[in-house]
Amino acid sequence: MNRQVTPISAEERRDRLRLIRSENVGPVTFFQLLSRFGSATEALAALPELARRGGQTRPIKICPAAAATREIEALGKIGARLIAWGEEDYPEMLAVLDDAPPTLSVRGNGHLLGRRTVAIVGARNASANGRRMAETLAADIGSHGIVVASGMARGIDAMAHAGALESGTVAIMAGGVDVVYPAENAALYEEIVERGVVISEHPPGLTPKARHFPYRNRLISGLSLGVVVIEATFKSGSLITARFAGDQGREVMAVPGSPLDPRAKGSNQLIRDGAALVQTAEDVLEAISGAFRPGAGEGRESAFAPTPTPVQPSDSELSAARADIAEKLGPDPVTVDEIIRQCQLSPAVVSTVLLEMELAGRLERHPGNQVALHYD
Repeated sequence: MNRQVTPISAEERRDRLRLIRSENVGPVTFFQLLSRFGSATEALAALPELARRGGQTRPIKICPAAAATREIEALGKIGARLIAWGEEDYPEMLAVLDDAPPTLSVRGNGHLLGRRTVAIVGARNASANGRRMAETLAADIGSHGIVVASGMARGIDAMAHAGALESGTVAIMAGGVDVVYPAENAALYEEIVERGVVISEHPPGLTPKARHFPYRNRLISGLSLGVVVIEATFKSGSLITARFAGDQGREVMAVPGSPLDPRAKGSNQLIRDGAALVQTAEDVLEAISGAFRPGAGEGRESAFAPTPTPVQPSDSELSAARADIAEKLGPDPVTVDEIIRQCQLSPAVVSTVLLEMELAGRLERHPGNQVALHYD
């Protein structure tokens, strides 16, 4: 997905917030709507008809303008602000993601979002050696002018933030930008607001639920040139972050641990699977030396280059395709490319029908450009 840096009016910024806060609108759908209609204002007007075509039997819930205004005002009261995708200060590394957050709440020193960043993540119940490693590695990486990002969890995350306070750290929140979780990190949170930056894609005041953490993890990796994992079990959320990093073209790194410690089994497996083995800041710098950087050598605008508005399918094409596409879907995720191949339909037709179904609440999107039917 290509993007263009353009001045955004206060009304359009508010309407972009309204659009992503509306029922059944996720990041991928948001960008499809923006590409199709040119503005969030026009997309909002089209939502009811699109949802009806997708099979919605009741009116779709659209975020009221007053609710979006209250959210923006609530951010202002805590010294935070809203950045919309496409604006000059929107993080370039996030901007190139197909599921980039359409809006970000930012509290603290927002300029840090424009600097080179490496993420450090790991076990919540980390060992003493793991904690020390996270703090020392974060400080050493920071001494080279690199910002350290993490997810504000206890254990490795908290120690990485603490080690990088002097040089700059980004805390990506699973809930609202003002909701400290876990509560034991309250003092650390205040220090990060003062000396680093805190970001979230969710409304202020939102308490994080289990389903929010994978979304946070994609931002941790997406914001970074690479992800370092320090201690992670096989079922650790840190491995989800590492998987996102690989899918996003970022570097995956891991610190080796004792084979006798179950907390190291996941991180050791990453190394076996090809992750870079790192033990020092110099190792990290070497690993990211050739890392993906959007627009490298071409200027910032390359990450925001304009996309031609696609030709929209006719009503007759869509009517003929809906049943065929729905038949190919089930509870297990399938790639959109596979649907296109099996249905022998144009990408524009398949994309539009899936968009309608998602807005009607009949479709779920999954990582890797996969979709599945939604079941209550």
